[in-house]
Amino acid sequence: MHADDQVGAGVAAELADVLRDAVDDHPVKIVPSVCEECDGRVFSVLVDDLEGAAVRVCADCGDRAYLADSEEFWEDADPSEAVCPCGGEEFESALAFSLTPDGSVRWVTLGLRCVKDRVPGVYADWKIDHKPSDHLLNLA
Repeated sequence: MHADDQVGAGVAAELADVLRDAVDDHPVKIVPSVCEECDGRVFSVLVDDLEGAAVRVCADCGDRAYLADSEEFWEDADPSEAVCPCGGEEFESALAFSLTPDGSVRWVTLGLRCVKDRVPGVYADWKIDHKPSDHLLNLA
């Protein structure tokens, strides 16, 4: 872990470790996904790594939410459902935001931990080319 890393409450240690290992040496803020409608923490996830876009769908209430700046790119996306190697399709989700020295978001990395076998992994990452970008920290 980087000295300036921040890990939000509710992010499994294994998931935080996988996310930290996946990013460069910049400080990261790791934020858990929590459904705004019902506070659920288990999701199915649609991902297009080429476009840099992802949507999570709450397993409890069905609410959909774009992750980070995904809504801007969703129209051009060709998403597929995230699937764990064990076949699981429901996950705990967290985003690692790689930060620049001025606190802007430089890179987004999507980590998922399968609820079936508890194995974490990185499912997508994308660069952020616009500023300001600190508002993305609230879109996990």
